[in-house]
Amino acid sequence: MSRAASKAGVNGAPRLAIVGVGLMGGSLAAALRKARFVDRIVGVDEDPRSLEAARGRGLIDAAQDLETAAREADLMVLATPLGALPGLLARLSCCLPAHTVVTDMGSAKQSVVEAAHALGLSRFVPGHPMAGGECSGPMAARADLFAGRSAILTPTEGTDEEAVRTVRAMWVAAGARVILADAATHDRLVAYTSHLPHLLAFACAELLAGYAPAEALAPFTGTGLKDFLRIAGSDPVMWRDICAANAASLAPALAAYAERLTGYSERLARGDFEGLLRHFAAAQAFRADLMHRSTHGEH
Repeated sequence: MSRAASKAGVNGAPRLAIVGVGLMGGSLAAALRKARFVDRIVGVDEDPRSLEAARGRGLIDAAQDLETAAREADLMVLATPLGALPGLLARLSCCLPAHTVVTDMGSAKQSVVEAAHALGLSRFVPGHPMAGGECSGPMAARADLFAGRSAILTPTEGTDEEAVRTVRAMWVAAGARVILADAATHDRLVAYTSHLPHLLAFACAELLAGYAPAEALAPFTGTGLKDFLRIAGSDPVMWRDICAANAASLAPALAAYAERLTGYSERLARGDFEGLLRHFAAAQAFRADLMHRSTHGEH
């Protein structure tokens, strides 16, 4: 981080600003502080209660407005909902020092890449950690949230290489495995691996709500349903923004899933239970392979 070194804090450690001190931003702050990767952490958030809670937990050292944080930080992380990123990038383009590296945590990348390119932000490194949870806010933050998880970076040909190295080092310090991909590939794959499962959980919860009241269903609810519906506890506004940003990839994923369900329904109607068994067995084998590779970092 040679250009940042002139402004870095004690022992050359960068000064970090996190915009959005909720679960994701707060967890990154906790991880980087534990790893002693940063010297000072400031938080930027529209909710003063979040800033107060983050300071109370020791996640940040101080609170600042966006422009002040941008001027003083060596590294900025935008941990806000996806829909807020274009506006934040536009504001930063007017006040960002030449040395400052910026990255984000948005789970769709093409729209963010396009916004950064249009603003000429060459030291912006698009990123997406494959981690999260249904709870939100700084009180849910934990230092191990990213340990062993993938952090996907989608730099373009115009992205500053030093900035990419800085963001890669940040995620390694947080315990993540860094993967490089282009934005289009990222959005196409996460439509299936992340966005689709969340939509299915929302749809199932909505279906159940229309079928019977919660008090009637509760005695018949086992761990399978609870595990499946866990991610339906995620922020609806955040998922609206994700759907809007990745609609081009998510729509065909939903169509493919609907086609698979139709196939299951047809086999049920004609009593082809052995056909269902073959589908289930193939799905089980694929799941075992996927879980092994994702757990052990094989890509």
